[in-house]
Amino acid sequence: MTVIVVTGTDTDVGKTVFAAALTGALGASYWKPVQAGTDDGTDRQRVARLAGIAPDRILPEAYSLATPCSPHRAAAIDGVTIDLDRLVLPQVTGPIVVEGAGGVLVPIVGTTTFADLFTRWGQPVVLVARTALGTINHSLLSIEALRARGVPIRGVAFIGDAVPDSEDTIVRLGGVRRLGRLPFVRHLTPDTLARAFADGFDVEDFR
Repeated sequence: MTVIVVTGTDTDVGKTVFAAALTGALGASYWKPVQAGTDDGTDRQRVARLAGIAPDRILPEAYSLATPCSPHRAAAIDGVTIDLDRLVLPQVTGPIVVEGAGGVLVPIVGTTTFADLFTRWGQPVVLVARTALGTINHSLLSIEALRARGVPIRGVAFIGDAVPDSEDTIVRLGGVRRLGRLPFVRHLTPDTLARAFADGFDVEDFR
């Protein structure tokens, strides 16, 4: 089973759209262990809509929390106790794309962050970073946090308009691989997303 963990430098950087594109390109299963915020739909529903894969490959969350904030706080507000032993990677046939919530140091419960959970899993992580102002600092801090915990980094996937200097600086200073860039797609459908991913990435880098 090939596991690809998708995390981000912050919330709303585009990691769910990237995860949907990657899931579709690999014909993978998809799992988001903790969903926080359900009023506007869930990331699982967005991936199901955009990935173009069989419904049984979209796995239910271990925890689906109504409140849209950090999982540790959302759980407290919703009256839910998160048990880390439930956040074990599912066993599936073929590859699986696993998406974290928010950035790498977002707390899940107590002092345990997503970066700590990634350490438990020991699987390669793709860091999704937008190309907007501030991305160099956010990306390099995220890379340092992952490395400090011994989390293997598969590379960085950029989201947005091309900003070659920022992208090159992150790759050079962070000592990471540039996997590609997913531009903004005006009308998101499974077809438009698949084409944008194919133009910006080599799917063999994820196998």
